[in-house]
Amino acid sequence: MTQPTIVDSHCHLDFPDFDAERPAVIQRALDAGVTRMVTICTRLRLEPQVRAIAEEFAPVFYAAGTHPMSAAEEPLVTVDELVALAEYPKFVGIGETGLDYHYTAESKDIQQQSLRVHIAAARETKLPLIIHARAADDDMARILAEEYANGAYSCVMHCFSSSAALATAALDLGFYLSMSGIAAFPKSQELRDIFAAAPIDRILVETDSPYLAPPPHRGKRNEPAFSTLTAKVGAEAFGMEYADFARQTTENFDRLFWKARA
Repeated sequence: MTQPTIVDSHCHLDFPDFDAERPAVIQRALDAGVTRMVTICTRLRLEPQVRAIAEEFAPVFYAAGTHPMSAAEEPLVTVDELVALAEYPKFVGIGETGLDYHYTAESKDIQQQSLRVHIAAARETKLPLIIHARAADDDMARILAEEYANGAYSCVMHCFSSSAALATAALDLGFYLSMSGIAAFPKSQELRDIFAAAPIDRILVETDSPYLAPPPHRGKRNEPAFSTLTAKVGAEAFGMEYADFARQTTENFDRLFWKARA
């Protein structure tokens, strides 16, 4: 029987946590059935290094943007800069961008400005927007809807762990929700219920590694191979066989991240 295959739709392979053993980390992912990974650049000045990783390793694709927690420290990105990156074959998404009022509420104005720039680039390139949202549900739902009214774009709510209301707002716009290790934590039943209420054809799986390792690795460094552990919990939440859940979330990924299609 062949092993089900899945995709880690969001990881950070350029982080120093992986410097000592990046090839081994990618090989462990492949051995676990994780056939593709999207590594995310969070500061645009680091884009060349992140692109180099994607170009070195066949299973790795990449996206780039300015993380909301860095929005006040980095130059405001332009639509043209982001659109230019779309020329690279392995550049498959815009972001991560978004709003984070948990740690960086004082920069919320520049975060919102940056978010709208990234949305404009996603609209122009037809590449998916990758959203980080924390403690900013009302503003996030409002901006996503306002911008959608200006012209359609596609989007994933990465590492979704917000309210049912924001989940509904995103799903109503045709967006996707991505399940990270948080969804596998024992105390996350409420979050699993939010996912289980969503259409199965709008669910992705990710690690956000090196962060948020699912059990039994919680508190340790996360890596793309562990996305299978989150996916197994996701399959249970949807009442599906793991192989069926893996196949469906991979189809979802291919539909949204069309440039990274297998």
